[in-house]
Amino acid sequence: MLDSFKGINLSVLAIVICVVGFSEHTQAATVLHAGRMLDMTSNKIQKEVTLYIEGNSIVDIKEGYVEPDKDDDLINLKEHTVLPGLMDMHTHLTMQFGPTIYLDRFRNEAADISFKSVVFAKRTLDAGFTTVRDLGDSHNITVSLRNAINSGLIDGPRIFTAAKSIATTGGHADPTNGMSSSLQPEATPKNGVIDGPSEAIKAVRQRYKDGADLIKITATGGVLSVAKNGQNPQFNQEELEAIIATANDYDMHVAAHAHGAEGMKRALRAGVKTIEHGTYMDEDVINLLKKFDAYYVPTIIAGKWVAEKSKIDGYFPEVVRPKAATIGPIIQETFGRANKAGVNIAFGTDSGVSEHGRNAEEFVYMVEAGMTPIQALKSATVNTAELLGVSETLGTLEVDKLADIIAVKGNPLDDITKLQRIEFIMKDGKLYKKPLVN
Repeated sequence: MLDSFKGINLSVLAIVICVVGFSEHTQAATVLHAGRMLDMTSNKIQKEVTLYIEGNSIVDIKEGYVEPDKDDDLINLKEHTVLPGLMDMHTHLTMQFGPTIYLDRFRNEAADISFKSVVFAKRTLDAGFTTVRDLGDSHNITVSLRNAINSGLIDGPRIFTAAKSIATTGGHADPTNGMSSSLQPEATPKNGVIDGPSEAIKAVRQRYKDGADLIKITATGGVLSVAKNGQNPQFNQEELEAIIATANDYDMHVAAHAHGAEGMKRALRAGVKTIEHGTYMDEDVINLLKKFDAYYVPTIIAGKWVAEKSKIDGYFPEVVRPKAATIGPIIQETFGRANKAGVNIAFGTDSGVSEHGRNAEEFVYMVEAGMTPIQALKSATVNTAELLGVSETLGTLEVDKLADIIAVKGNPLDDITKLQRIEFIMKDGKLYKKPLVN
């Protein structure tokens, strides 16, 4: 091998070998000088940290402010705290609730809904949420939205979508509820309505065919559906077991909307991964959540929102209004009990019921109910990554993980409302926002 270097000045060769063999960074990097970094593994703040991002990954983290190479792009975040991109496990990117929504389904084309979803996705990313689960859409729009974001065509969070949720005839998420019989389309497994195990299996397979990442079921009645009962169980045990078994075949987990305790118990015994809302959760439900290592996704902000709007005459149909007034105020107290009991908590807001872009307000309600700020932040990073099965790439700021990084001015552990004022956003190594003065 040395023969090939004859005639080359040995001192020059030594320099070449040193540079090539020992350079830590092989390409220009984005370098962050962070005043503080929230370390989710130690639950502590590290002060004065330098992070190196190459491509879509974090390639190095060093103590102190290390001077960048001349080709590196330096971003000054010395007055900020950097932390992992936030994750919301319960969103609806194809809607935003308002008093006309019950009529909008008769007026809006799929394209109208699609354009709105692009706006809602951008608002979500701008709020610092780089990953979301979408738990129920129309026209499978979030499948296309996910693909468009992944391809770089539009800006938005990383999406794990359930596409159209699965209901039973007349249940919450039956899209024909509240319609004149002359206008009702046929309710079938294809559009998410099932009765019996065989139709349940077909509905799951249809979601897989449509490109869904997971399954969403409405295990009990709901608040905003045009139906009287918001708590009753709406699947029998055989239907639930058929859904979970089929979802497992396709490596999809199942999220269960549920307000009433009996519906939660049936769903947990069948093997659902998450309980959404959980309003009337009792001790048996808490024990089942812990026994099966399932997650509770509280959506406190949605409860607050529907309770507030129920006071406005004409905002909701009359069959909906008493459910909103009764169920909405309970969720925060339920969350407090579940958290105290040691249930796995994954952050979720039901944004689309409440306004998109206000997701971080949920943190305030969680802390009010007894969760510490670091626990609340872990519920939207570490816990959510575990739920989604992506802990190897997301959820913490570590070398070789994806560069999903946000920053706020000051320390969010001292003031959780700082998470409502995100000043730096990077997703998958791409910069979307940085402080105006840098």
